[in-house]
Formats: sequence, structure tokens, C-alpha cells
Amino acid sequence: MSEENSTSLFEQLGGEAAVDAAVDVFYKKVLEDHRIYRFFDNVDMEKQAAKQKAFLTMAFGGPSHYSGKDLRAGHAKLVKMGLDDSHFNAVLENLEATLIELGVEKELVEQVNALAETTRHDVLGK
Repeated sequence: MSEENSTSLFEQLGGEAAVDAAVDVFYKKVLEDHRIYRFFDNVDMEKQAAKQKAFLTMAFGGPSHYSGKDLRAGHAKLVKMGLDDSHFNAVLENLEATLIELGVEKELVEQVNALAETTRHDVLGK
């Protein structure tokens, strides 16, 4: 177990290939979710996915190549469009469903959920 604890969440999830696959599946789910897809109207999803892959890689303890805005600034426009806790919850549900679909261990899914939850206040501009 101590060896696992010294391994980053990024590595435990499967590294770059796993994060890339998860982001691709995740955005398919998000764009089909009637609760939140409107927030992605007129968004270049290829660029969005690339930013998300870089952000999650960094957040999960992998190499840091993220150069985007901070979470508060990056979501301010969406907050003005009405982004709230219900939408954040929908995103978390889609993230969890993605990880489960990809066969990620329950313990790792819980770690990802806990990490994602720490961003709620910044994403929602609270």
C-alpha cells in the first residue's frame, strides 16, 4: 500500500492515455446531458478537451503543461449564464459515470470526486 501512496493519482489512473480517454468519453456525456450542454454552445470542443486534459493531468499530479486561466476566471462567463450547484453536480455525475464506464477502481473514483469537489467554489465564483 505504501508504494501505491507514493504513486500520483495520475499514474494510478493510467497516465496520459487514461486521462485522454476519460476526457473524450466525459465530453461525449456532457454534450448529451440536457442539464448542461448549453454551456458548451459555440465552444471549440477540440481546444476545450485539450485544456481539460492538461488541467486534469496537472491536478492529478502528472506533468504540468496547463497554461489556461484559473478556475474562477475560466468559468466566470458560465456563472453569468446561470451556472450553479445543480450544473456542477451534473458535471460530477458525468465524470463519475465516465470513470466507472472505463473500469476505474472505486477508490480512485472517490479520490477524483473528492478532488473535483474542492473546485466547486472557484468554478461557481463563490
